[in-house]
Amino acid sequence: MRFAHLHTHTEYSLLDGSNKIKDYVARVKELGMDSAAITDHGVMYGVVDFYEECRRQGIRPVLGCEVYVAPGSRFDRETSGGEDRYHHLILLAENNTGYANLVKIVSTGFEEGFYYRPRVDKEVLRQYHEGLICTSACLAGEIARLLTRGFYEEAKETAIAYREIFGDGNFFLEMQDHGLENQKLVNQNLLRMSRETGIPLIATNDCHYTRAEDADAHDILLCLQTGKKLSDENRLRYEGGQYYVKSPEEMAGLFPYALEALENTQKIAERCNVTIEFGQYKLPRFDVPEGKTAWEYLQELCWNGLSERYDPIPEEARERMESELNIIHSMGFVDYFLIVWDYVRYARSVKIAVGPGRGSAAGSIVSYALGITQLDPIRYSLLFERFLNPERISMPDIDIDFEPERRSEVFDYVVRRYGKENVAQIITFGTLQPRGVVRDVGRVMDLPYSLCDSISKKIPMRNPLNSASRMTIDVALKVSQELRDLYENDPRIHTLIDMSRKLEGLPRNVGTHAAGVVICQRRVDDFVPLALTSEGNIVTQFTKDTVEHLGLLKMDFLGLRNLTVIKEAARMVSEREKMRVARFGRGSEVWEQSPKDENGNLDMDRIDTDDEKVFEYISTGKCEGIFQLESAGMKSFMKELKPGCLEDVIAGIALYRPGPMSFIPAYIRGKEQASSVRYDTPLLEPILKTTYGCIVYQEQVMQIVRDLGGYSYGRSDLVRRAMSKKKAEVMAKERRNFVQGNPEENVPGCASRGIDEATANRIFDSMMSFAEYAFNKAHSTSYAVVTYQTAWLKYYYPVEFMAALMTSVIDSPGKVAEYIMSSRNMGIGILPPDVNESEEGFSVTGGDEPPEAETPGQAGGQSEAEASGQA
Repeated sequence: MRFAHLHTHTEYSLLDGSNKIKDYVARVKELGMDSAAITDHGVMYGVVDFYEECRRQGIRPVLGCEVYVAPGSRFDRETSGGEDRYHHLILLAENNTGYANLVKIVSTGFEEGFYYRPRVDKEVLRQYHEGLICTSACLAGEIARLLTRGFYEEAKETAIAYREIFGDGNFFLEMQDHGLENQKLVNQNLLRMSRETGIPLIATNDCHYTRAEDADAHDILLCLQTGKKLSDENRLRYEGGQYYVKSPEEMAGLFPYALEALENTQKIAERCNVTIEFGQYKLPRFDVPEGKTAWEYLQELCWNGLSERYDPIPEEARERMESELNIIHSMGFVDYFLIVWDYVRYARSVKIAVGPGRGSAAGSIVSYALGITQLDPIRYSLLFERFLNPERISMPDIDIDFEPERRSEVFDYVVRRYGKENVAQIITFGTLQPRGVVRDVGRVMDLPYSLCDSISKKIPMRNPLNSASRMTIDVALKVSQELRDLYENDPRIHTLIDMSRKLEGLPRNVGTHAAGVVICQRRVDDFVPLALTSEGNIVTQFTKDTVEHLGLLKMDFLGLRNLTVIKEAARMVSEREKMRVARFGRGSEVWEQSPKDENGNLDMDRIDTDDEKVFEYISTGKCEGIFQLESAGMKSFMKELKPGCLEDVIAGIALYRPGPMSFIPAYIRGKEQASSVRYDTPLLEPILKTTYGCIVYQEQVMQIVRDLGGYSYGRSDLVRRAMSKKKAEVMAKERRNFVQGNPEENVPGCASRGIDEATANRIFDSMMSFAEYAFNKAHSTSYAVVTYQTAWLKYYYPVEFMAALMTSVIDSPGKVAEYIMSSRNMGIGILPPDVNESEEGFSVTGGDEPPEAETPGQAGGQSEAEASGQA
């Protein structure tokens, strides 16, 4: 007899199902079945993960959902109470049309019918019935509820109505047997109903956990959902321990009188063939001026922007622009760049502070010319292929930092530009973490809080065995002898930890991704299902990684508080200096020499980044409030490093992390004693000179592989990735290619450059040891610019800077107190709030003496003034 599970709740039936998808699929395979379904409560959160896991394990995926059906209209509220607010109904996608319709139905439940649960109604089912197979679900289904109340004829009419909605052969009466009396009653009536109506039967198990022995952990999970303890009498229970993934033989034992119903589950599964498409990009089209194509418009914007950045345009920049544009065009990302250019342009046009760059996008001269980034990639030796590799087709990823207070305005602009239905935020899942789940399970078990808290604190915060892997309770048992002893010797703790291990990692709630936004060419629910968060946000039901995997355009609108600090400090500086100009005919010497924008205000994007005084100030370690440098460790590092240029700051940010910290002494030694730097070959000097012979950046690894081994930049990025992930087989092959060359793959190798085998192997070993820790230079450079801007303001305009800084943390009394102390140490007075003088945040008063009367402040170049604040 063949059988397939068609009624299964995975971990994505939040706090109700404990079936972890990987374990569930593996169990199905272990029991000899070739198909399985996912039917979570009202959502499709896990369907893509389930689809891919089934494909990996050779199981046919049946994608479905147990939807909630309103008794009347989905728009009705409280027409009935309790369990009658909604009924359960199983929907399974037979084909791609059915999958698309299931997405619509589930989305509609959240967008139009949400009331306690995401509800749909029969109108929605009629509209989107095509390609769907429907079953009558469990005891909470409409038909089963009528039968348990003795309304057989009404139940029969309802079944016939569902058959009319979905069509002959597409609606099934569903029997279940978990040992409940009501199920026996319902099943007898369903058998009769099937005979009288000709509606076929299926028999299922309402799977909520994977194995029979998982019942106790699942019971604890239900207590987490309802806020109860195991000892509470009146609580939700799935009694009998029968809600697991049963074998076909077990199901046959339960339904010896309905073997055809069991066979029907397999027949349904074989009918269900949905194909989810990955890697096919679904970019929205950007509306360009009439008479131009997107490609023509992008070229026009880029060349115009390049002429503004360079005068005259150097040949290297021209060649690079042509190369990048051709790659972008050939990879199909023209609209992508226009979309990013458009919302960054909008933000700047309404004076929203935008960061100079973030991530690898700063390595693109196209991004620089369009004003998406503010960094010259040629000056800083940043590589386009680290951002967009023509030999590894993947969506570009341009993340943009905005001032947090106005970031939502950019999202609102995108919604207006592309349509409300075509834009959505992205879901996130909070999960049961190792420490937290121990406390939660302990509470449910009614164990003393002090005991559970002490056990949880024995679990390390980070995985000491592998920093790249997440911490788990199993890892904690390996690394903590004390925890292992308690586990082995105390039965209560043994049970506590065993139950926690089973529940660890399960999703417990949903939220909204802080930065992610999806922009689609059509309605978002044409591509992915939508949900409603508790905050009222419409979000995709899939996470950001899944959204990208499906080929949708995902943008990150990130908030960076320091941009607000820079903007507000520059505003206060401009206002005060303009007042001095109006009163005395000129501002301070610093002001007179500083770049201005079209309105005569301080332009922080164009300040001199080679100012020795700023680097000397950073070297004092007085870095409170300076971006990336204000931790105690970083301040100490800066005093030791004594940066003399922006390249040193860039390297400092890249090096001060676990792992590369071990290379700091060699970097400082090379900086202080240039004669101590040795290069294995002169070809390395132009690549490593700025970092004193040390490999610090991913881009340097790529340059070495390209310049010494003769690889293309695209392939060099692939080698860099493989190195960082320690792919042994790939590395063994690439070592041979790098050292000896490979004519078949068009790799000349070091031998063709006259580098002997021993030296080439030594260089390769060095790259291998650094590659795991090497940092993205484009990202480090982007943040070093913000670091420099905050340091410049603090040095030349300390009063305005500290006022802006304290305003930015005004909701954090501890940080405000810390910065007040720093201000006083700098000789800056702090006044209490004044009803006549104070502004909304910290403001600056005094300091309106003529330029000739300037007396350098503690930081230099700024007359002393006082900041008055109002918290």
